[in-house]
Amino acid sequence: MVIQARTVTKDDLHLIRRLIKDNPSWHRKRLSIELCQIWNWRAANGQLKDMSCRSLLLKLARGGHVTLPPPLRSANNSHRHRNIQFVPHQQSPIIAELQTLSPIYITSVQHGEQQQLFQTFLARYHYLGYSGTVGENIKYLAFDRNDNPLACLLFGAAAWNIAPRDRFIGWDAETRKRQLHLLTNNMRFLILPWIRVPHLASHLLGQVARRIGTDWLKKYGHPIYLLETFVEHQRFYGTCYQAANWRYVGQTKGRTRNDRYNSIQVPIKDIYLYPLTPAFREVLQA
Repeated sequence: MVIQARTVTKDDLHLIRRLIKDNPSWHRKRLSIELCQIWNWRAANGQLKDMSCRSLLLKLARGGHVTLPPPLRSANNSHRHRNIQFVPHQQSPIIAELQTLSPIYITSVQHGEQQQLFQTFLARYHYLGYSGTVGENIKYLAFDRNDNPLACLLFGAAAWNIAPRDRFIGWDAETRKRQLHLLTNNMRFLILPWIRVPHLASHLLGQVARRIGTDWLKKYGHPIYLLETFVEHQRFYGTCYQAANWRYVGQTKGRTRNDRYNSIQVPIKDIYLYPLTPAFREVLQA
């Protein structure tokens, strides 16, 4: 099996089962850390990929391949935002032309008050909500010249298998597996609901496209060459992506980003891509 972009063999399953049986006091986080160390499963910056490993373990458990120790916390909806500290924020309407708010600036969110603000905005105002991130990701907050927050954007792991995207790049399955970490997915894009500024969304997408390659390299030690996003077909038109020169390449088949077994039905989405360099195909096909 291939899960979380990692091949899982029969020997791997035997190892996981043995670790669970021999260490009944281990919780899931401890198990994932130990597995990452045994497998030397690390990101490009050397950090253990324990969150990816935890996702791998959950998928194995759902498939009936292993039996995990019980979670330390309940996973019901009452705990969905347990790690989010909601912070107060102004909601005064901003109805203006783009140039009157300039210079608009974007910050990369790391921790502290901006992290809490970012989480509050997505959890409260994005229709998909927010419950945290797994793996490599970058969070952005956008502000006007008076430091009023305008929007937030989240980029994370690219989808595993999207046929129109893979055809556009020229990927076969093996090359995709090797090079997928060189893409990132615009998982959330929220203009705050009290903001009414024409062309703001495409302006922010342009700003982010000019800086995200440098930000990603600095944070994770490897470059990225292509951005992707999925726009729910019945809910949005994708106008801001089109205005920012993202390329429409097709539609999804109504499956989730990482569903490889045709088991989860979701709304059909339009696929948009944005190359960060003219030579993206040469690099991603290597």
